[in-house]
Amino acid sequence: MPDPDPVLRLLWRHSLPSPEGGAARRGPKQKVTVDDVVDAAIDLADRDGLAALSMRGLAQHLGLGAMTLYTYVATRNDLLVLMVDQVLGRTVLPAHAVDLRERLEQLARVQYDDYRAHPWLLEVTGVRAWLGPHMADRYEWQLEAVEGIGLDDIEMDQAVTLLASFAAGVARAEQVVRHAERESGMSDAEWWEANHEALGEVMAGREYPLAGRVGTAAGEAYQAASDQRRELDFGLARIVDGLVAHLPDGS
Repeated sequence: MPDPDPVLRLLWRHSLPSPEGGAARRGPKQKVTVDDVVDAAIDLADRDGLAALSMRGLAQHLGLGAMTLYTYVATRNDLLVLMVDQVLGRTVLPAHAVDLRERLEQLARVQYDDYRAHPWLLEVTGVRAWLGPHMADRYEWQLEAVEGIGLDDIEMDQAVTLLASFAAGVARAEQVVRHAERESGMSDAEWWEANHEALGEVMAGREYPLAGRVGTAAGEAYQAASDQRRELDFGLARIVDGLVAHLPDGS
């Protein structure tokens, strides 16, 4: 039987008796706490992106030796797990709305706002970041929103996963647009203005009546190629329609 993952004790350090509840146990008296390390990593990821976050760079930022940092967190993957849980803990989860539709939409909007505030959350892969106290609090809060509405336990889990995944998809699309704007130095509207004549030339002789009509209407409404806020609102409304229709009484 494999050994328990050592990062679990770090994740739940504030619920454990000392020394796990304080700084790391090995070596001399620590200059900073595990919380300090994780908060600094979050700040760097918010500023520079996840790809730029390295253990060596984090150690320099904290004024620590590279090897000293490993007495706090053993690996970069462990650090990512701690970062995800800690940053989720910064969000104050709102009270659930009385109205069911509003309650369901709220689940997705809270996730979307977290992704917008910390885009690097969308880049965390290959780690089990759902094992910490703040993630557990988030999951419990999400399930409370669908408790007693007529779903069985598996459907409750699927419903909150559907809403959270949709929010992540919209936030990821928005991140792609932002990245393209940074790389090109132009907004979507500016790119289209600069290229619409050239597009007309290269597409000459090919007819796209539906794409032309709908694309023109959308472009005028969005002043861009897409509008993630509208996508969020429209998609959420349709998902909630489906979830409500799925309930035994269709309420």
